[in-house]
Amino acid sequence: MTAVADTPSKGLLSRPGASSGWTSWLTTVDHKKIGIMYFAAALIFFLVGGLEALLMRAQLSTANASVLSADAYNQLFTMHGLTMIFFAIMPMSAAFFNYLLPLMIGARDVAFPRLNALSLWVFIAAGIFLYSSWLFGGAPDTTWVNYAPVQEVGPDPAGLTLGGDHDQRMLFYSLGLQIAGIASLASAINLIVTVLNMRAPGLTFMRMPVFVWMSLVVQFLILFAMPVIGVALWQLMFDVGFDGNFFRVDAGGQPILWQHLFWLFGHPEVYILILPAFGIVSEILPTFARKPLFGYAAIVFSGIAIGFMGWGVWAHHMFTSGLGPVANAAFGLSTMFIAVPTGIKIFNWVGTMWGGRMRFSPPMLFAIGLVAMFTIGGLSGVTHAVVPSDAQQHDTYYVVAHFHYVLFGGAIFGLFAGVYYWFPKAFGKFLNDRLGKTHFWLQLIGFNLAFGPQHVLGLNGMPRRYYTYPSGMGWDMWNMVSTIGAFIIALSVLIFVVNLVKSVRSGEQADADPWDARTIEWLSASPPPPHNYDEVPVVTSRDEAWHRKYAGGGGEVPRPVPAGASADHAEHGEEHHGEHIHMPDPSYWPLILAAGLPLAAWGVVTGLWALSGIGLGIVLLSAFGWAMEPESEPEPHAESEHA
Repeated sequence: MTAVADTPSKGLLSRPGASSGWTSWLTTVDHKKIGIMYFAAALIFFLVGGLEALLMRAQLSTANASVLSADAYNQLFTMHGLTMIFFAIMPMSAAFFNYLLPLMIGARDVAFPRLNALSLWVFIAAGIFLYSSWLFGGAPDTTWVNYAPVQEVGPDPAGLTLGGDHDQRMLFYSLGLQIAGIASLASAINLIVTVLNMRAPGLTFMRMPVFVWMSLVVQFLILFAMPVIGVALWQLMFDVGFDGNFFRVDAGGQPILWQHLFWLFGHPEVYILILPAFGIVSEILPTFARKPLFGYAAIVFSGIAIGFMGWGVWAHHMFTSGLGPVANAAFGLSTMFIAVPTGIKIFNWVGTMWGGRMRFSPPMLFAIGLVAMFTIGGLSGVTHAVVPSDAQQHDTYYVVAHFHYVLFGGAIFGLFAGVYYWFPKAFGKFLNDRLGKTHFWLQLIGFNLAFGPQHVLGLNGMPRRYYTYPSGMGWDMWNMVSTIGAFIIALSVLIFVVNLVKSVRSGEQADADPWDARTIEWLSASPPPPHNYDEVPVVTSRDEAWHRKYAGGGGEVPRPVPAGASADHAEHGEEHHGEHIHMPDPSYWPLILAAGLPLAAWGVVTGLWALSGIGLGIVLLSAFGWAMEPESEPEPHAESEHA
């Protein structure tokens, strides 16, 4: 539902019925506010996941330590993985999608603003539900991959019987991730429609910023990958909650089925996590090297190729599960092939920097950090394409080192680069430069101290997922170094949080285009008005903002289009004054609907079916209220032929 606001093409919009103060954040459907809330929630989960990691590293810092019990370690280990992947990196990427995509394509908002709000509140509801497991006897404790048959019998090597707290923990795992999947799917559909249908006049596919391209690829990956893990989670729920037999060996089930379903989702998930960071870096490097992106088409098509090829490598996680030599050889080759488009990106990034007039501000430092750290992670990943080598490294700390170099060294470094780069756009202020550089160097040093030694630990045979180890194995020193590195990372993140809070309150003011950037989101004010653009820009070049600043005198002069008008208006040069810019009204329904989902799930976990009924009733009534909510009418003085 949308409302028509009688607003001239210049100036802020009024929203009929809009609330002010903190309640406006609960009801907002503005993609920019939703993006900021996504980031804030994801940052909180990131800090919680980091605290879990510090507790685990404290336990592993010395041999035979007793900081944590085996059960507590298993719970923290599992929640750390789930938190960082599903509740930190993915939603932090979603924060960038939500805030930036409409601005970068010249749109006023996303295609379905209320669906956008729903995805935010459902994600938060999923996180609250999953973490509430600590209040119900314990959190999931079988690692984030949750392999069968461990999910059926518990992590005790002696074998626990089915039933009791363990089944309840698995229900939290299943239902929590299913709720989070609803948020991801809603957002993916919304953003795909937005990019395909709401681009500014002249913004063809090959003029789109690389970040928009990578975001679009990610949304398609989410759209097709989430249902795969959804099927597996549904089957798990029936196994542990209703005596199903999908994965239970004693009932004729197939534990290997879980691995296939999980990794058929899980390897595209790796690219869901890393491609947004690739897009961010592809925008930052040209800006701070002061030259165009080298090989734009190659970077775009290599990103698309990664999206396609990511579906054909899942079984390299299963080389020790007995698939046979033919399957192992096929997936080993596909794993080698997928390194090619990734390598193309790295060479193009280096080519962009080569010969540029580099400015080493914090966004550029973090972007370069991604290129360097992800390259290390990629090289260690290629070793897993060699089946005998992978068989030796499987379930050792070498694998832990590899995926942290990819996901932390890649995704986290890239996301921090994006925060420093677009913070002036969102808040009209700079993050402190000195604190930003301190954050970068401490994080880089701590990261390599934390995860570099884990390559050595893995090659020396230290198994992953163990909560303790005996002395005399040659692992003591490297574990202590790794723990010191983890605490240095924690210090760097603390500096970032201080910088964030300080800069929001009293940061140095930034103008609309503080970095001399190249893409059109910088044509809007900083921070942007509710409707993003007073006039939708007509795009005539790939780096439209740069061409307007430095090459606008030659060729066709770009003509801005009033927001809400069509490309046809620009072609015929019609004059529009006081256009009615359609903007959606705020709504409580997305928040109320999202609140019903964890209530229904708590009912399943506890066996209180009345609670499930209440939760489902809230969902259905909210959906009905959402559908029947009357459309706001324009004010009487807003009547015109354009209304």
